[in-house]
Amino acid sequence: MLDINLIRQNPGLVEENLAKRHNSEKVAWLKGLIKKDKQWRFLKQEVDVLRQKMNTLSDVRSKPSPAAIKTAKDTAGKIKEKESEMVKLKEKVDYYLMRLPNLLDNSVPFGKDDSENVVVKKTGSAKKPAFPIKHHGQLAVELDIADFERAVKISGNGFFYLKGALAMLDLALQRYALDILLKKGFVPIQPPFLMRRKPYEGVVSLDDFESVMYRAEDEDLYLIATSEHPMAAMYQDEILNEKDLPIKYAGLSACFRKEIGKHGLDERGFFRVHQFNKIEQFVFCTPAQSQKLFEEIANNSETLLKGLKIPFEKVNVCTGDIGSIAAKKYDFNGWSPREEKYIELMSCSNCTDYQARRLGIRYRKKNGKKVVVFTLNNTMVATTRMLRIIIETYQTKKGTIKIPTVLQKYMNGLKEIKGKVKK
Repeated sequence: MLDINLIRQNPGLVEENLAKRHNSEKVAWLKGLIKKDKQWRFLKQEVDVLRQKMNTLSDVRSKPSPAAIKTAKDTAGKIKEKESEMVKLKEKVDYYLMRLPNLLDNSVPFGKDDSENVVVKKTGSAKKPAFPIKHHGQLAVELDIADFERAVKISGNGFFYLKGALAMLDLALQRYALDILLKKGFVPIQPPFLMRRKPYEGVVSLDDFESVMYRAEDEDLYLIATSEHPMAAMYQDEILNEKDLPIKYAGLSACFRKEIGKHGLDERGFFRVHQFNKIEQFVFCTPAQSQKLFEEIANNSETLLKGLKIPFEKVNVCTGDIGSIAAKKYDFNGWSPREEKYIELMSCSNCTDYQARRLGIRYRKKNGKKVVVFTLNNTMVATTRMLRIIIETYQTKKGTIKIPTVLQKYMNGLKEIKGKVKK
C-alpha cells in the first residue's frame, strides 16, 4: 500500500497516478480516504488533550473533590467514545489505503490496455510452420504422455495427468530453471502451499484475486496461486538487516487457480489450468538495489528462453494493463507456431515498497533508521505453459517431439518422445 504520509503531503500525485492507470473511479476512494484521515487526526488531537487533562487530574496529591472525580469520570467517558470513533475511521482509512494502486515508474508507457504495451525486444525467428502443427493436448494424448479424460472424471475440467516422458519433461524444466538461478545466487525454497487470509491480504488485494483462488472449507486457509505469495509474506512484521540484502529466493511449488481456458480444444491443454508447477524468482532488497535487480531477474528469464531456443518478445506493460501491486512490469511472450502469435509465459514486476508496507517488512540501515524494504518477483518458468510451447515448437512432421538440447541431461539422455518411455 502507499505511505499515508505521501497521500497527506501530495494527494495530487496519487490522483495523477490514478489517471495514468485509467482508474478514475478510485479518485472518490482517494477523497474519501483523505476526509476520513483528517477526521481521525482531529479526533486524535482531541484525545491527546483529554489524556493530558486526565494526567493533570491524577497528579493531584490531596484527596480529590467530588467535582474532580466527576470531571475525571466524564473525561474518561469522552476518551472512550472518541477512541471508538477513531477505530471505525481507521478501519475505513485502511480499507481505502489497501485498495489504492502503487505509484507507477516514469518509464511505464501510457496506454489503456494490452494493445498499447510496448515491445522492447524480440529474439529468435518466429516462423510460420512448414507443416500443420497439432494441438499440444492432442499430440500428448496420441503419444500417451497425457490423460485428460480420466483427470476430468476424477477432478473436472482444467486438470490433467502427465505421464512418462512428459512428466519427466515437466521436472526437467524445473531443474533447468533452478540451475540457472543457483548460479545467480538464488536460494531454493519450497513454501507452504496454504496461506491464512491476513498474510494473503498483505501480498495482494483479495478483492481482485479471491475469485480465482481455492479456499479450504471452514478453515482460514487458501491454496496458493503462486509461490510469490508465501515468499513475500515470509518476513511479515519483521525487521531485516541491510547487510543481508538482497535476499534472492527461487520458489518451487505447485500453484492452484480457478482460471480455465476456452471451450473446445483448450479444455484439453496446458495453457490455462487449475494446477501447475512453477519456479518463481522473488527478491527482497533496498531501494538503491531494486532497478539493477529488476533487470537481472528479467535477464534470467531471457537466459532460459534462449537456452530452450523459444522465439520471444519482451514487453513493457502500459499504465492501463499493469496490475495494482507493480510499479513497473515486463511480460515475456513466447511464439506459438500453431496459433502464429505470441502468448504470455512470464511476468516480471518491481513492486517497490508497496507490497512490503502492506506486510510490515522493514530493514534497519547502518544508522539505525528503519526503512520499508523493496520486493521484486518474476516467473522463471510456469511448466504447463512452457510444455505447450515446447510441444508446438519441437514437434516433428511424423508426430514425435524432440527434446530441447539443454533439457536432455535431465531426461536421462532421451532426445525424442516417440511414445511411452521404455523401461
